[in-house]
Amino acid sequence: MAYTLSLLEQIADGLARQFGPDCEIVIHDLKRHDLEHSVVHINNGHITNRREGDGPSKVVLETLHRDPASLKDHLGYLTRTSNGKILKSSTFFIRNPEDSAVDYIFSINYDITGLMTIERSIKALISTEDPSDTRQQPEQIVHNVNDLLDNLIEQSVALIGKPAALMNKEEKVTAIQFLNDAGAFLITKSGDKVSKYFGISKFTLYSYIDVNSRKSS
Repeated sequence: MAYTLSLLEQIADGLARQFGPDCEIVIHDLKRHDLEHSVVHINNGHITNRREGDGPSKVVLETLHRDPASLKDHLGYLTRTSNGKILKSSTFFIRNPEDSAVDYIFSINYDITGLMTIERSIKALISTEDPSDTRQQPEQIVHNVNDLLDNLIEQSVALIGKPAALMNKEEKVTAIQFLNDAGAFLITKSGDKVSKYFGISKFTLYSYIDVNSRKSS
């Protein structure tokens, strides 16, 4: 399988040369089971300020948490960096031909921030209707598992629409279901942080996860 990685690196280098410095290419290695250092190759890492040895994105956790047979390549969606850049992203699942398990995640992130600025300027000139934007907000790209967990917790709170301190039991169960589905509990010591954030014991946390598991079964 070493040949597969070298081939992916060759393709990544070629794409980065073809599309220039605004195109970041990232390869995550899922075979190594080293979640905190999943990035094994990156071109133009200045776009997201990542480098080889950095941790996973949200899609990596979701991949590890889901049935490989249900995964499909995700093309042309929006993400954002911590400093506000907007990226057009595509994710490809590179599978082991023997058992269909996902060995690598090959991601392309193209910085379209400048292009969107031009688009808004043109739209303002030619539009005769309300220019309100109803598109889904892009997800943030993070550098390490701690930032990723913080980001997922923020999303779970946004899903409920109120601070954790004001949530009732049912709302906390829903928030924790979101975290579980997103693969948050694959992160080392995430249970400690989540239980503390929601003001519950670890026993209660696991009981909430168990409740959700029974509902989905």
